[in-house]
Amino acid sequence: MTETTARTDDRLGVWCGWVLVGMAGLTPLFAWLGPLGFQLLAVAGLLCMPALKIGRREAPLAVVLLAAVAWAAFSTFWSVHKPSELEDSVALKLLLQLPLYWAAWVAARRADPRLRQLALRLFAWGLAAYGALLLVEAFTGAAIYRGLRDLIGDPIREDLGRKNIAQGSFVLALLWPVAAAGGFRAGAPAWLVLPMAAGTVLLAHNFLSDAPVLAVGLAILVGGLVWIWPRTAPKALALSAASLVLVMPLAILAVRLLGLGQHLPESWAQRVGYWTYAMERIAEHPFRGWGLDSSRAFSPHIVLHPHNGALQIWLELGLLGAVAAALAWAFAFRRLARDQRSLVASATAGSAAVYLFFGVVSFGVWQEWWLALAALVAVIAALGDAEEHATAKPIDAAGHYE
Repeated sequence: MTETTARTDDRLGVWCGWVLVGMAGLTPLFAWLGPLGFQLLAVAGLLCMPALKIGRREAPLAVVLLAAVAWAAFSTFWSVHKPSELEDSVALKLLLQLPLYWAAWVAARRADPRLRQLALRLFAWGLAAYGALLLVEAFTGAAIYRGLRDLIGDPIREDLGRKNIAQGSFVLALLWPVAAAGGFRAGAPAWLVLPMAAGTVLLAHNFLSDAPVLAVGLAILVGGLVWIWPRTAPKALALSAASLVLVMPLAILAVRLLGLGQHLPESWAQRVGYWTYAMERIAEHPFRGWGLDSSRAFSPHIVLHPHNGALQIWLELGLLGAVAAALAWAFAFRRLARDQRSLVASATAGSAAVYLFFGVVSFGVWQEWWLALAALVAVIAALGDAEEHATAKPIDAAGHYE
C-alpha cells in the first residue's frame, strides 16, 4: 500500500491539509481580484502553528532568515523613515511573517497525502482556469473584471481595470511552473500548463507589460537547465543569484558609466533614475545602510522603493543585509539539487528565478503580498516535492522515468 492510498491517524496532518486545500481554492480569486489577499497565507500559517519545526537540513536557512530579520529590525534605530502607526511597522510585520510563513511551509510537508493531492490539483486547475480567464480579458480589455466592479457598485476606468488585471499576470507568471508540475504529480493533466502560460503571455503582451512575457521564457529556460543537470544547475543558480545580489551596485554603476541608460522607454528610464540615485545614497552608508524602509524618505528621487530588490536591500540594510539576502538565495537554490531528475525541483527553480527577476525590475522587497507569494511558491513546491517522493518511479541511467 502506497502513502497516497494509506489511511492516516495524523490529525495534525489532516488539519494542515484542509487549511492548504482552502488556500489553493482561494489562490485564483486573489490573483484576479487583488493580490493583497495572498496575505491570508499568514492566517494559514497561524492555523498550522502546531506543525512548526526546524529540521537539520533547514537550519542554515532559518538562521540566515532570523539574522536578516533581526538586523532589519535593529536598523530601525537609525532609519530615516519612521512609521506613523504601529500597523505600518515593516519590522513588526517581518517578525510576524517569518514564523507564520515558515509554519505554512512545514504544514505543506506534514499534510495528509490525500489532501495534499487535492490541494495540488486545486492549484493546477484553479490557475489554469485563471489563465483561461486572462485570455478572455486580454481580448476584451478586462471587460469581465470591469463588469464585476460595476455590479458591486465600484466602477473603474478601463485603463485602471487593465492595470489591475495586468498585475495578476505577474502572479500567474510566478506560480504557473510550480503549480503545473505539482498538479501533474498529483494526477492533474499536463495540458493545464497551456492556459496558464498562454494567459500570462497574451494578457501581458496586450496590456503592455513586458516583464511577465519575459518571465515565462525565463522559467522555461531555468527549469530546463535544472532538468538537464539536476545536480549542478541548482548549485550554479545558487552562486549566480547570490552574486547578483552582491554585485548589483557595481552592475548599476557599469550601466551608468557605459551610458546604457539613455534613450530608454519612460518606465525604464525612470527605473534607471531611481537606481542611479540609490547608488549615490548607498555610497554614503555602504555598511549599515540608511535603515529599514528608508527608501520612502527619498521621494521624489525614489518613489516608495527603487524597483530593484537588491539595490533596496543595499540602500536600507547595507552590506550586512546584502550578504544575508545573498545567502538566503544561495540556500534556496542549493536545496533544489538532486541526484536524479525532478520535475518539481525544475519547476521550483523556474518560479524562483521569476521571483528574483521580478524583484530586480518591479516590486519592493517588503510589500506584504509579494513576500506572501514567495512563501506560497515554497508551500506549493513542498506539496509537490512530497507528492513526487511518495509516487516516485524508478529512473533509468539516462534520467528518464521507466
